[in-house]
Amino acid sequence: MRVLVAAALEPFLRETEVPPDLFVELLPEEAPVPTGDYAGILPLLTRRIGPAELARLPALRVIANYAVGFDNVDVGAARARGVAVSNTPDVLTEATAELTWALILATARRLGEGERLVRRGAWTGWAPTQLLGMGLAGKVLGLVGAGRIGQEVGRRAPAFGMRVVYWSRAPRSAWERDVGARYLERDRVFAEADVVSIHLALAPETVGLVGAGALALMRPSAILVNTTRGGVVDEDALVAALAAGRIRGAGLDVYAHEPQIPARLRELENVVLLPHLGSATEEARRGMWRLAWQDLLRGVRGEPLLNPVSAS
Repeated sequence: MRVLVAAALEPFLRETEVPPDLFVELLPEEAPVPTGDYAGILPLLTRRIGPAELARLPALRVIANYAVGFDNVDVGAARARGVAVSNTPDVLTEATAELTWALILATARRLGEGERLVRRGAWTGWAPTQLLGMGLAGKVLGLVGAGRIGQEVGRRAPAFGMRVVYWSRAPRSAWERDVGARYLERDRVFAEADVVSIHLALAPETVGLVGAGALALMRPSAILVNTTRGGVVDEDALVAALAAGRIRGAGLDVYAHEPQIPARLRELENVVLLPHLGSATEEARRGMWRLAWQDLLRGVRGEPLLNPVSAS
């Protein structure tokens, strides 16, 4: 059986025992999906798998997506052709939660501005009012979305002396009790939080959800952090809010059109920008590979997937 694996994953593939009946072809990111009798494909999140790509793969049985998100895959179209789809949940939860807190701290304490000051040789010494930031103790963390990652972010908040409010499609009662979190309507989370952290999957109903209206609800002293999907935030509205000082700052790990980042966003001092590092730990990325590879093998053999996803 022939399968396609994203070429960027070759280092993990070299460490993996490949069954003798499986022939693996590496697919460079810049190359289109080829036409052929491939039984499976293991793509990155950046690889679109829609009706056109599926039509080139008439023998396809499984798409083992190397990501917890799967907005790059037309799951409905895949299901219509009898193709199973899997993702890699759980193994990147802690890594992404840690990265979220790194952005919260870096944005609140203006670490990016401080590092740039030192690197360009402009630091003239300690001063009592230099780069004053926002302390976290006694502040409110607002979570917009409380899935696996959002909940892990919330669990770390008490260690910083923060209270937690959140909005989710459904209340998370057990987690609420563990963390002492309060469920609020979404607009109230934006209005009451000192730190708003976004944890929503990208879907038609969430595209641009954090726009001018939501940002206008935030306190001028508040910060916004996004480690989920760039398309959830209206970048033009965010630039306008940051440039006008309507919010204190922002920390971003994801963007609407990666790797392109609007020049106006890059020019702002009150935003911390990272190159999509959410799950970038050795442990998480190897764990993602193990899950995706296992489901690739199971899918081509017609076995039930360990981490199937549904069109809903």
